[in-house]
Amino acid sequence: MSENRRALHLSLTAVSAALVAVFTIAVRIPVPATAGYISLCDAAVVFVSYAFGPITGFLAGGLGSAAADLLGGYPQFALISFFVHGAEALFAGLLVRKNSQSIMTMIIGALISVVTVCGGYLLLEVLFITTFSSALVEVPMNALQSGVGAVIGLLLYSAVNKAYRNLSSLRW
Repeated sequence: MSENRRALHLSLTAVSAALVAVFTIAVRIPVPATAGYISLCDAAVVFVSYAFGPITGFLAGGLGSAAADLLGGYPQFALISFFVHGAEALFAGLLVRKNSQSIMTMIIGALISVVTVCGGYLLLEVLFITTFSSALVEVPMNALQSGVGAVIGLLLYSAVNKAYRNLSSLRW
């Protein structure tokens, strides 16, 4: 990879991580029963993974959501958010890159995104933060957030990709 291309990908990843952090912080609805919040994080994560590929998606999704947790007063979730949202972008981005950019593939990627978020938070919260029953209470809100986010991210990607046909050339 040329030095210019590497610099482009580094810049794109940094801007994408900032986009994820902004989407996470800008609309944040606290959920008192779970000690967490609902955000638009997944919309940005899905958009970035579809637009720029699994590696940029993993780094941007992980770093952006972790930074938002640290900046937003939820440091206990930062490391978990890094891995969960990073994995969400990685899996969705790999699926779309390896198969096609058909709407059906992207919908399957969105479903994988929801499963990754719900399963990832459940598993990692049980291991590092709370009990199984407490983590289980969060699953419906995580499903709602990631489901709505995945749909918004898919629609955002479709609109931006239609306007800028060479978007996929920026994939890493």
